[in-house]
Amino acid sequence: MEVALHKHIVMVPFMAKGHLLPFLELAHRILHHNPSFTITIVNTPLNINYLRSAIADRPSAPHQIKLKSLPFNSSDHGLPPNSENTDDLSFTQIMKLFHASAALEAPLRGFISDLIADEGSPPVCIISDCFMGWANEVARSFGTLNYTFATSGAYGTTGSCSFSMNLPHRNIGDGGIHEEFSLPGFPESIQFSIKHLHPYYRDVDGKDEWSTFFVPQLSYSLQSNGWLCNTVEEMETVGCEALRNFIKLPLWCTGPLLPSNMLKTNSHMDSQRSRKQSSYNIRPEQCIGFLDSHPQKSVLYISFGSQSTISETQMMELAKGLEETEKPFIWVIRPPFGFDLKEQFRPEWLPLGFEDRIRNQGLLVHKWAPQLEILSHPSTGAFLSHCGWNSVMESLSQGVPMIGWPLGAEQGFNAKMLVEEMGVCVVLTTGVERTITKEDVKKVIEVVFDRNDMREKATELRSLILASVEDSSYKAMDDFVSTFSSL
Repeated sequence: MEVALHKHIVMVPFMAKGHLLPFLELAHRILHHNPSFTITIVNTPLNINYLRSAIADRPSAPHQIKLKSLPFNSSDHGLPPNSENTDDLSFTQIMKLFHASAALEAPLRGFISDLIADEGSPPVCIISDCFMGWANEVARSFGTLNYTFATSGAYGTTGSCSFSMNLPHRNIGDGGIHEEFSLPGFPESIQFSIKHLHPYYRDVDGKDEWSTFFVPQLSYSLQSNGWLCNTVEEMETVGCEALRNFIKLPLWCTGPLLPSNMLKTNSHMDSQRSRKQSSYNIRPEQCIGFLDSHPQKSVLYISFGSQSTISETQMMELAKGLEETEKPFIWVIRPPFGFDLKEQFRPEWLPLGFEDRIRNQGLLVHKWAPQLEILSHPSTGAFLSHCGWNSVMESLSQGVPMIGWPLGAEQGFNAKMLVEEMGVCVVLTTGVERTITKEDVKKVIEVVFDRNDMREKATELRSLILASVEDSSYKAMDDFVSTFSSL
């Protein structure tokens, strides 16, 4: 393929680590297909420092990836100082961060103006997060292309977007949690219920904080030149068809956007990044040593992502259920919902004497664990997860079945898909407001470890994901890059 030299791409991810890293991986993939581009990822100063660290951990990172800080003062938006991503923010504060993200529009325009002055032409395209839809207007004003990147899966993205645009739950009366509705984009045969939704979603009416932020951003994104989605076509056939029906734009499924060393046939990876996390209570080597001491497919890994947690009473019952199963486990644990996630963990949030009694059975890891290494280890048999999309892709890429506990965003839609479309998950509960018992915990753990069909389906999905890296996703990326390579 003949390409023009010195062409620029600008990327605008949302201000969350679960969005920043897929954008960085997308930049790597684009340059693999066409190394003649320069790609600049723009964001706030602290997020750029985070990306800089992530790049430093990859010695082979292409030199064509550049980073640009855009000025941002969180205090101007009613947020705590230095709050530039969703980490450690309450739900209310995250909503403020969503609205504050639009403050990056003016500095982005300034950066592109400087770029034009230096290079003589605008970037060939701007690739923006679906939460940063205003970037489409920026691209249009500079006479360039805009592509929207959905960092979540196709099913969850369609569910969240279609629900937010159509508010179908407003038409089903007050019959309660089990009332069902359909969503534009999906076949009529697929029905959704209020229980799939984050509690905040249940109250949206088009005038609330979420709607006033997201609906305009999505409307802008639906005017872009096409969408990219961090998924695999063969894995999400229903979801990909639904997303195409909903956006009515070209769609390229270019996932999984995971580190290349995780997408290999040998299951155990080594993560340079995780080796550097020495400030936490347990070193990565301890997690791997614990896994090494247990049989294959025997350990339950528990993590609710980088910003989610469960209630105090739920945490207590989860601990009791884990202990009574006698299954080995690694639990990434944070202060419960309603408490400051940065504060020291208190013993009273767990059963009296729990840590001493489970010393040989489990490993409690506070705040952070080397998730990629844990999921790729042969001893990991299941993953109790909030069903955030990065965690879903990491788990399925290693053939690990899941226990779902969706806590927010599109996670309820992800869990529904994992159960009904893929058969690789059982759901324990949803949200932080529901009561669970230790018996509930024991039951789902027994199910996921006893059902060979779930493990077999997860293994099949792993094969599909690995094959896509050199087949469907590779071709989709090649097709996407070719749309602007000759400009």
